[in-house]
Amino acid sequence: MNNRWLRAVSELKNHAPFTLLGAVIGILCMVLLKDLPRPVNTHLFNIFHPAHVLLSALVTASLFRMRKGRTSLITILLVGYLGSIGVATLSDCIVPFWGESILGVSIPAHAHEEEHDEEHHEDEIAPDSPVEPLSHKPELHLGFIEEWYIVNPLALAGILLAWFIPHQRLHTKLPHALHVLISTWASSFHILANLHAEFTVTLALGCFIVLFIAVWLPCCISDIVFPILCVGEGKVPSCCSFHKQTHNEHEDSV
Repeated sequence: MNNRWLRAVSELKNHAPFTLLGAVIGILCMVLLKDLPRPVNTHLFNIFHPAHVLLSALVTASLFRMRKGRTSLITILLVGYLGSIGVATLSDCIVPFWGESILGVSIPAHAHEEEHDEEHHEDEIAPDSPVEPLSHKPELHLGFIEEWYIVNPLALAGILLAWFIPHQRLHTKLPHALHVLISTWASSFHILANLHAEFTVTLALGCFIVLFIAVWLPCCISDIVFPILCVGEGKVPSCCSFHKQTHNEHEDSV
């Protein structure tokens, strides 16, 4: 168990610089696309979040199967589903929701519809009529519940790909890199879809911190820590061949 925890910590450390780069790319996307209509940002989130789930399920199940060896499809399904749906929800939904709450910059999802209706009925409201102001308390979005017919099948598809296609072909740096990048975009568009404040330098810095946390911990937990803790001792996986030499040196020193 100690060896697995040491490897997990080592992987988190190794992936911090790459996640830092992903957060920078996310902020650049937010700066370039901050003037897009909110519905467009919502649609983009609804594209990148399911794609994140698909890649997360693929990488998690593939990594687990490669190092675990002979195991049942039920076990692969459980590990892949929990490691993708749970962590993608944390990365794309819960952490951005938390960040928006702390930064105080979000508008609730139901306010989008009310805002749209108000544009059409503004002239019909009498000047002295009491109008209840919209609350700016953020509303948590859970993709695997609200878009269950898209998110859950994609998680299953990623797991089945890892099961039926030889896992050696899937266990490369590319799926994990795409996973991190798409997760960054999903988190970015979640924030943009709910953003009602001006995108200042201070806000960009706050969003950068939120993006880094939203991508670094959840994605590494999904692709690295979760499979590491699920496999047996002596089968601790390396998430990508880039770190193989580092891990070998660490094992020699233990």
